[in-house]
Amino acid sequence: MDKLSVMQAFRRIVERGSFARAAEDLGVSPALLSREIKLLEESLGSSLLTRTTRSMSLTDAGRLYYDEASGILDAVTSVETRIRDGAGAVRGHLKVNASSSFGQTVISPILPEFLEAHPDLRLSLSLDDRVVDMVEGGFDVSIRIRPAMPDSALVARKIGTMRQRIFAAPAYLARAGSPERPEDIAGHRVIGFLLADHLTKWALHGPSGATTLDLDPAIRVGNSLVLRDLLIAGQGIGTLPDFVSNEPERRGDLVRVLPEWELPAPEIFAVTASRLDMDAKVTAFLDHLRAAMAH
Repeated sequence: MDKLSVMQAFRRIVERGSFARAAEDLGVSPALLSREIKLLEESLGSSLLTRTTRSMSLTDAGRLYYDEASGILDAVTSVETRIRDGAGAVRGHLKVNASSSFGQTVISPILPEFLEAHPDLRLSLSLDDRVVDMVEGGFDVSIRIRPAMPDSALVARKIGTMRQRIFAAPAYLARAGSPERPEDIAGHRVIGFLLADHLTKWALHGPSGATTLDLDPAIRVGNSLVLRDLLIAGQGIGTLPDFVSNEPERRGDLVRVLPEWELPAPEIFAVTASRLDMDAKVTAFLDHLRAAMAH
């Protein structure tokens, strides 16, 4: 038996006043109970029960062990009950990590409705364009955008796919001309994303197959929102994820360059440290996020 099981057995023996009755309640043999209590007494170096052929009583050490063990067992039962009762409740402190651009353009707009729906929830949203250590940071979930997630102890769940396209402002194209082929990009002022795998090498696919461009961006920034603003200001040509480009494209501030060509589509992953799906606050957040991204 483990320590808690021995405590439970000892408590049942005392409360039933008999090894035989306690063994029947627990579904074990009286011999097994007797052996476990003997081992417990040996480990404590003290006798807990005084037994005769007709009666059984607690020693002083036995009374102390009974009282303290009962308190521990009651506390464990209380914790388990609270966890079970709260397993489906969206409460507690939810800690989320995401990139700055995804956090500001996708997560931020959906937070008011999410928080209104779950008033007992506390939320911390950390925005960082570099990959953070989830365990060290204490995050419940991290949103990461990658072609694929490497094997690790973390658990990644795909929640969407991102499209990565080429953009420029109408004013820039009017001034510098519109590229007609992928190779023409090299003759333009390119703005690159410092943290992207494609900073200097664009692997494009389009109607005539695939091609790779080796580029030397004149401007390099580490934030997609800054890159977007530079493109809108007519500073050059660059790539943007759809969740950043959708709104300025809709307004006409940016237009697609080589609209039939784009970069490989990375996946959007929700990364957690546990395989258990019992955490209601994480499940509620991801359900809300998926629903918003589907619209």
